[in-house]
Amino acid sequence: MVEMENNPKKMMWTTLAMMAFSTVWGFGNVVNGYVYFDGTRVIFSWIVMFLLYFVPYALMVGELGATFKNSEGGVSSWVTATMGAKWAYYAGWTYWACHVVYISSKGTGGLRAMAWGIFGNTNWYDALPTFTTQLATLAVFLFFCWVASRGIPVLKGLATVAGTSMFIMSILFIIMMFAAPALNPHASYYSINWNWKNLMPTFNAKYLTSLSILVFGVGGCEKISPYVNKVKNPSKNFPKAMMALAIMVMVSAILGTFAMALMFDPKVVNNNLNEYISNGAYMAFDKLGQYYHVGGLFMYIYSWCNVIGQFSTLVISIDAPLRMLLGSKEAKEYIPKRLLKLNKHGAYINGIWMVIILSGGLIVAQALLPNAQAVMAQLVKLNSTTMPMRYLWVFAAYIALRKKQQKFAKNTTYQMTKHQGLAYTAGIWCFFVTAACCIMGIYSPDPFTLFLNIITPIILIALGIILPAIKKHQDAKLS
Repeated sequence: MVEMENNPKKMMWTTLAMMAFSTVWGFGNVVNGYVYFDGTRVIFSWIVMFLLYFVPYALMVGELGATFKNSEGGVSSWVTATMGAKWAYYAGWTYWACHVVYISSKGTGGLRAMAWGIFGNTNWYDALPTFTTQLATLAVFLFFCWVASRGIPVLKGLATVAGTSMFIMSILFIIMMFAAPALNPHASYYSINWNWKNLMPTFNAKYLTSLSILVFGVGGCEKISPYVNKVKNPSKNFPKAMMALAIMVMVSAILGTFAMALMFDPKVVNNNLNEYISNGAYMAFDKLGQYYHVGGLFMYIYSWCNVIGQFSTLVISIDAPLRMLLGSKEAKEYIPKRLLKLNKHGAYINGIWMVIILSGGLIVAQALLPNAQAVMAQLVKLNSTTMPMRYLWVFAAYIALRKKQQKFAKNTTYQMTKHQGLAYTAGIWCFFVTAACCIMGIYSPDPFTLFLNIITPIILIALGIILPAIKKHQDAKLS
């Protein structure tokens, strides 16, 4: 152990905390929280979500990562080891299926970012008929499906650069916004009402059906699991890194919310929800530029970082989840052979066609919405109810791990707690919160949005069940 702790290749816990922070958090989470939860009233919800959900979630991920340190498949590998190959297939399928909606939103988000980057606003773009904007989105989506089919790796590097720059701009926004009143005291700022009532949410149907936005915002820390054993003395330093992560995210959410409160009146936001959901981040950077007398400079930088980020993430989201699903050991046993076909560039070409049909179908269906802002708002909500479904497998794997404690305990370098009852409670609690938020998030007062929120998960789940049945039928014909 002494040798490991003195190993210069082992990273400091502070390094891991910063890596995790840049992976989990983004400025969009601050904007969504502010818009959906009535301004500063979101702060109470952020604090509760961090303490009762995010901290145990991160610590469970740490234990799973430390136990299965040699597994490179992430959640699917954990489920394989703890629950078996068939459940691992369903975990892999869920991870892929969640990205069907996410892929649709990246094309829409990229075009919106491009409109801001070219025109400095989206007045022209939002005035276009929805059919036209969705046709453009479909064309962009099909182009990047072609890029993914050619195995072109350059955009993956761009995604890292864009992600890093977006993270830096998110932090700079908070710092510069708090400095702005001192540098430009005569600009128009809103005063923050520190009354307790303005910091506490209203617990109504709108609140409950929006909680999935917060779960979606703090999720995804399982991506850092491969680094658990790369930290010096993981049993001591990993929880320290996760606590630091939780504090940084909480501080960023709270300060970011107060920065937004100086710029935007919650009453105006509530009366123009779709506009602020679609454009809030750009409007914030635009105002920041006005405070510093540099016009739209910050907004243009943010827009073009976002263009690169959205489109490069689109390619990665078409390619990476598909490789995780079809390249796994479980694929040959549960997925029809035709879907496993590789083209000369090493891409799963029939899998990409499946993405085209499903994500393309969703893009076409959204042409029925009234305008481009409604499409963006609908995608944010749909993503918040589908993407967190993949977190359920993290908690299921953790509960299964603790059930087989005697088998796996000797393999791990870190445990969240040695108390079995506390471990079970944490796993079941996080599973329940995630499932409840996903289910409640489906509701929408708009009938078409409600229909899409219901039918999309049903189609994806049904397809995940049908594929093994097709494979079984094919095997029976051959035998």
